[in-house]
Amino acid sequence: MQRAKINLSSTDIGKLNGVCNSIKEIAVKTKVEIHGPIPLPTKRMKLTTRKSPDGEGKASFDNFEMRIHKRLIELGVDQRALRLILRVPLPEGINIEIEVLD
Repeated sequence: MQRAKINLSSTDIGKLNGVCNSIKEIAVKTKVEIHGPIPLPTKRMKLTTRKSPDGEGKASFDNFEMRIHKRLIELGVDQRALRLILRVPLPEGINIEIEVLD
């Protein structure tokens, strides 16, 4: 039996958890071994900009932050389970990487 590593990442944690749950349901239905979803560290990208465009006035700043949430799922897959996982509808903004190991 082959093993597969599935890396998922998104800025929207609700959509990410929805895709993880649908992959987990497929694994339970096809009775394959599953480990995860394992939460990986969240990447936080911060940007600080000055509110005043011309540099005059008081020095006030805006802080913006974007978080990228990541999950890892490891499966022992057969051809049928892998085909079903590839058909999972992915919402916009979700990145998925599937690596099949022997």
